[in-house]
Amino acid sequence: MEVNVKLFATLRDGRFKEEKANINENTQVSDVISKYNIPKEEVKICLVNGRDADLNQTLKNGDTLSLFPPVGGG
Repeated sequence: MEVNVKLFATLRDGRFKEEKANINENTQVSDVISKYNIPKEEVKICLVNGRDADLNQTLKNGDTLSLFPPVGGG
């Protein structure tokens, strides 16, 4: 299966902006985070196909996973 992974802000540091990832069936969001060596505590917002998702959500072929770090404001 293939999913599109998008990283935002500081999660891109030393990684990528957008990448197609080949994953196995029954792969969860947390598995993809681990695959890219992103500490789970660095992911504050997680979207699958533009909708709020949690780390235990199972991904499907063609999904877009967007990951965001905590965002501060002033």
